[in-house]
Order: sequence, then structure tokens, then C-alpha cells
Amino acid sequence: MNKKILITLTLFALLLSACNANIQRNDDGSFTVETTIGQQELQDIISSSIADPLVQDITVSLQNGYVLVSGTRQRLNDSSKTDTMSFRLDLGVSNGNLTASISNAQIDNYAIDEARISNWNQTIANRLSNFGGRSENAILQSVSITASEVKMIWNVTR
Repeated sequence: MNKKILITLTLFALLLSACNANIQRNDDGSFTVETTIGQQELQDIISSSIADPLVQDITVSLQNGYVLVSGTRQRLNDSSKTDTMSFRLDLGVSNGNLTASISNAQIDNYAIDEARISNWNQTIANRLSNFGGRSENAILQSVSITASEVKMIWNVTR
């Protein structure tokens, strides 16, 4: 039985090697895993989540409690011109899962359509949850954003 726990923990740790992880065994046999994601990793995840070839130069600014995202978007009808894009990203927890909530999303002061925002919310949450290879036995307990990192605390059962 201990061998199974060790293998599960080792696999989870290896999968989390892309980010910083702190692992602690609990009295009930589960594990508390604290993962941290830095600005560059978060920026890469958000850029890939947006997945729009016209959107370029995505930058992420970590604030206490939220993330500011900005970038440029080439105009479809004139690629020599760009518009400024920006939004606020809040992260949360619902039923053990990560949630992403974009607000104030604009391209040159025009609101970005809700369907696109909804898609980005889901994709960002999924990619952040899977960053480092999240285990199906992992339940997110909390997420916090500071000026230097995003921290997620998971409970992992056998």
C-alpha cells in the first residue's frame, strides 16, 4: 500500500516539475500540494489560451488578488495597424476546480464579445489547472495571486 502512495506522489511530483511545488503528507494519508506559477509561465498559458494569431505581445502584470493582461491585436482588414487589447483576470475556486473570470475586456475601448470571453475563461482555467499535469485525484483548495506569483493549494488523495 505504501508503495502505491509513493508511486502516486512521485508521478504527481514529476508532473508538477514545470512549476514550483511543495508537497506535504497529511495525517489521513492524503497530500497537500502547493504549486506556484510565475509571471512568465502565466503569460505563456494566457497567450496560448487566447489562441488568436492576430493577438500579439501579450503581457501579464501580477497584482495582489488579480492579473492585468494587455496586448495588441492586428486589424483583420489592415495588418499594418494594431489595436490595444486589455482585460482583468480573477482566479477562484468552485467545487474543487479552478475558475477564471475575465472582466473589463476591451479592444481599443470596445468591449470584447461575451462568447469569446467565456471561451477564454474556460481555456485559461483548464490550462492553469493542468499546468504541470494535475492528477484526477487532486482537489483545488485555494488560489491566491500576489505581485510575484499565482499560488494554488491542492489536496491529493490516493
